[in-house]
Amino acid sequence: MGKKIVFLLAALFFVWVANGQNTTIKGVVTDSITGERLSYVSLKLKGTTIGAASDENGLFSFSSPTADRVLEVSYLGYDRKEITITPGVTNNLKIQLAPNGITLNEVTIKPQKEKYSKKENPAVTFVKQVIALRENNAPHNHDYFRYDRYEKMVFAMNEYEPKPKKNGKAGKFDFLVEFVDTLDAGTTILPISEKERVETVHYRKSPKSEKRVVKGNKSSGVDEIFSRDGVQQVLHEVFREVDIFKNDIPLFLQRFVSPLSTIGPNYYKYYLLDTLNVNGQQCVDLGFAPFNSETFGFTGHLYVTLDSTYFVQKAVLNVPKDINLNFVSRMTVEQTFERAADSTRIITKDDISVNFKLSEKTKGMYARRLNIYSNQSFEEPDAEQVLIFKESAPVITLKEAYRQPDDFWVDNRPEEGNKRNPNSVKKLMTKLRSVPVFYVTEKVVTTLVSGYIPTNKEPLKNKFEFGPMNSTISGSAIEGARFRVGGTTTPALHKNLFFDGYVAYGTRDEKLKYDALIEYSFNDRKEYRKEFPLNSIRFEYMYDINKLGQQYMYTSKDNILLSIRRQKDTRATYLRKAELTYSYEQYNGLGYNAILRNRREYATEYAAFNRINADGTISHPGHYDMTELELKFRYGKNEKFYQTRNTRVPITFDALIFNFSHVMAKKGLLGSSYDYHRTDIGIQKRFWFSAFGYIDIITKAGKVWNKVPYPLLILPNANLSYTIQPEAYTNMNAMEFISDEYASWDLTYYMNGNLLNRLPLIKKLKAREVFCFRGLWGHLTDKNNPMNGGKGLYLFPEGSYTLGKVPYMEASVGVENIFKFLRVDYVWRLNYRNHPGIQTKGIRCTMRLSF
Repeated sequence: MGKKIVFLLAALFFVWVANGQNTTIKGVVTDSITGERLSYVSLKLKGTTIGAASDENGLFSFSSPTADRVLEVSYLGYDRKEITITPGVTNNLKIQLAPNGITLNEVTIKPQKEKYSKKENPAVTFVKQVIALRENNAPHNHDYFRYDRYEKMVFAMNEYEPKPKKNGKAGKFDFLVEFVDTLDAGTTILPISEKERVETVHYRKSPKSEKRVVKGNKSSGVDEIFSRDGVQQVLHEVFREVDIFKNDIPLFLQRFVSPLSTIGPNYYKYYLLDTLNVNGQQCVDLGFAPFNSETFGFTGHLYVTLDSTYFVQKAVLNVPKDINLNFVSRMTVEQTFERAADSTRIITKDDISVNFKLSEKTKGMYARRLNIYSNQSFEEPDAEQVLIFKESAPVITLKEAYRQPDDFWVDNRPEEGNKRNPNSVKKLMTKLRSVPVFYVTEKVVTTLVSGYIPTNKEPLKNKFEFGPMNSTISGSAIEGARFRVGGTTTPALHKNLFFDGYVAYGTRDEKLKYDALIEYSFNDRKEYRKEFPLNSIRFEYMYDINKLGQQYMYTSKDNILLSIRRQKDTRATYLRKAELTYSYEQYNGLGYNAILRNRREYATEYAAFNRINADGTISHPGHYDMTELELKFRYGKNEKFYQTRNTRVPITFDALIFNFSHVMAKKGLLGSSYDYHRTDIGIQKRFWFSAFGYIDIITKAGKVWNKVPYPLLILPNANLSYTIQPEAYTNMNAMEFISDEYASWDLTYYMNGNLLNRLPLIKKLKAREVFCFRGLWGHLTDKNNPMNGGKGLYLFPEGSYTLGKVPYMEASVGVENIFKFLRVDYVWRLNYRNHPGIQTKGIRCTMRLSF
């Protein structure tokens, strides 16, 4: 027993000694400029696996057995740092990371506590000089400018670590470890999408023109379920080339205030931190941080030469931790510049690295967009290059661009475009698709995204697709349950000739509806019949229900999501229509349509045709006929959209959009029941207010010039659903107002959280304000007013009115970005509130993912 006690006491002593000599390492990690605490920073003892990560507040704490150790600190977008720790004691560290790749002196700046002043601040005086001279050495000041650009985009699972099964059995996805890559910061990633592009850019100052000749383009990855060209459009808008010498920097479909903006001194705090050598040039390290870290600005550094040119040698931009930007937990933009012989500024690298996270507790995704610029020239183009400027398309893709051999990429890929792991994403996708569960999941997701079910699993052999699936089942007050089946041919059948159509049946009206379409495109189609630019002739014959006063801009009329309505949608007729359409679009944004249309519209008990005869009696024709010629003109220069099979979803509304249309018909010609002329015009534009959000403005006006019955008059677009629909009146009933002249407006102001971000607790929700004001001025001339007893006119249905001198108006206040995808509006109808059966106020919502 004595020996046992001695042994126990000895064991306890050694345990106590061991614990007494443990080393505790704790502290906080911050940004060296802004003082912001950095979350999820990797801290590890060199040569071991012992370590931790900082929490959401930048704090960390862990222990280690005593030994002389070096603490390694690494974080995406920041310099790696090594700190010697003292063994056997508690090390309380305050670690500052420099976000630039260049060693800085120890400088601590905490904007929240400091007394910052612009007055007599040498940093402000200095940056004003840089801003004043920012255009002096711009390359686009030359008559011609030509350069090569290599672009690479990588999307990857961040901090990927394979998890072996507990039972030791092999897993279906064990092969993923073969594709794991490592970043410079030591973080492991699993690339799941990879895109590369090589092009030559040709710029001409007068007349201004920029053409891109794509020599190589390849992509592979899980995003193949989306349209290839559509994804390219979206990514090029999300990861725009950054120009810090402009007032605004478009990124993530938002507008950031540049540190060299003319409003910069009123938006940013500037600091002269140090002088150091950058690429052989003595430079000033100019640090900056926004006054309000929740707004769309940057923290970072500008390295400016110490001479009279104030030449920016390098720029490093980071987003503040508290910024109201969805899914982006970290972002770093690094740019380098060189000075040409004539002092022109030439960018050589534009590198964006981003960490995306759905929540702070997830590892999220890693993305990088790398641009490397080379072979810059300001020489006048030769005869062959001059021909490039005569091409109508802004992007000319060479025929072999998508089929370049591996040797091409080896020769054109710069060193920074290479990765440590040579295994490609293309090879990864081949292995993933060999796993049944992944293959089936990919096909299901593809169907949900596209809305169509392919008839062959190989895209090149998939000649016909069923869909759209979101219209298979829907419902309305007249049709009851509506069942629809349809489909379309693809370019795999023919690149120029397409067939499309559907058959539908309503259980309540017991009517069969149908649509058949044939279209010939003079341009070869790559993916979709309607892809830009159109140059086609189309014939369509259809018979279906016609919902009067209801139009949906970016979805089909029988989308299942629109089946739930705030009131019965009984304002409808049946329409038989035959159309011959010629469409032509140009790369400069001009588009034309000529439509020859014959239609017969049938009355229903819900929209009766009660015609006034010459003697004042009322007759009840079952239908009327029209043969019309419609001419359309549209201008939308630099419009950006995501192309689907049937619609074009705008990516941004930055482009000025102008629409004009005129419809004409002659009574008696080809069966027309009336003389008819109608003219409509519309203008749409988004205006950005830099850090203060943006406003979308849509204005329209139109007139019917002849005496015609109400189905041919102007019926405002009423939204009967609970969703937020563009260009529709939320609290107006269908056919509530009828006119033959109108002017409308729709103003929507998105404040991007400028108010809510200032409220101490609410700002953590990162909600954003939306204000809307829309209205309609309308007038019905005496000739089209059935109350005057006009011969041939139809009596208005019950519940239809004319507008007085005061326009119809409604307003809404909303909050978007709820849970990062939901927008909720509270809508008021401001006038004409005494009409029976109306809704004067209500809640509307929509789902939209945005950054």
